[in-house]
Amino acid sequence: MQPVSKARLQIHFCVLLWGFTAILGKLITLPALQLVWWRTLLVTATLLLLPKVWRGLFAMPARLRWAYAGIGVLVSLHWLTFYAAIKLSNASVGATCIALGPVFLAFIEPWIARRRFDPRELLIGAAVVPGVAMVVGGVPHGMRLGIAVGVLSALFVALFGSLNKRLVEHGDPLTVTCIELGTGTVFLTALAPLLPHAGAAFVLPDRHDSWLLLALSFGCTLLPFALALVALRHLSAFGTQMVTNLEPVYAIVLAIVLLGEQRELDGWFYAGVAVILSAVFVHPLLNRQRRSTAQPELMSTAESRSMID
Repeated sequence: MQPVSKARLQIHFCVLLWGFTAILGKLITLPALQLVWWRTLLVTATLLLLPKVWRGLFAMPARLRWAYAGIGVLVSLHWLTFYAAIKLSNASVGATCIALGPVFLAFIEPWIARRRFDPRELLIGAAVVPGVAMVVGGVPHGMRLGIAVGVLSALFVALFGSLNKRLVEHGDPLTVTCIELGTGTVFLTALAPLLPHAGAAFVLPDRHDSWLLLALSFGCTLLPFALALVALRHLSAFGTQMVTNLEPVYAIVLAIVLLGEQRELDGWFYAGVAVILSAVFVHPLLNRQRRSTAQPELMSTAESRSMID
């Protein structure tokens, strides 16, 4: 098999694994904050076992470490709101909201990257509005709070994705991931006592949740991250982004097959999803002439273009 063809298959597999994050988020019984805290803790602890990460930490200037730490707070807020949206609605709704990330990015990236705003990108935002309206009208009234939280999560995706892009050349991806998720763990630990909760702020997960958390942390985070590092050597940024945009599609299909969520949603929801995804796929087409070097921190998640969504 040719290296490029193999790389495409690897990226599709990575995106499929990322699609499972919404499913696992629904199946894990822990509240959103505890779920995210365990995920960041497990991944950070694993990365700290790698000598390469420690070498990267010692070699990185303090100012840059603080910059990545600030981005890590945004990453943790993204995950917190993403899983809260799933808990308040379902996996399909959460994945659809994350598909709005590239739309927010069309407006936020010019500001952060200090480049001229492209008026064509305004059309993307305008095209998404009716899609969002159809999605809201296609879900039960009790799930609409989940949509609002999910849209906030997509905003955080655009923010940390744009900031990571500015710093892409300044740090080893594994080291950057360790700093960002480690900071996220510390931030959530400090945030937990300030949020309403029943009993202890953090509890040991039961056997059911423990297995699912391990699958989420290693099967949907570290494994696809490692595969993406290899695949990105042979793919363009544009080609990678087009595949990554399939994440919400995979997540919705998986939610239908594994969770039977189609019984909770009507045709308006799926029509709205089609409109939103159309805009998501148009975005990289408009930016094809402005390709930049691909790197895992910007892959996302739908969940955006970051590996840690």
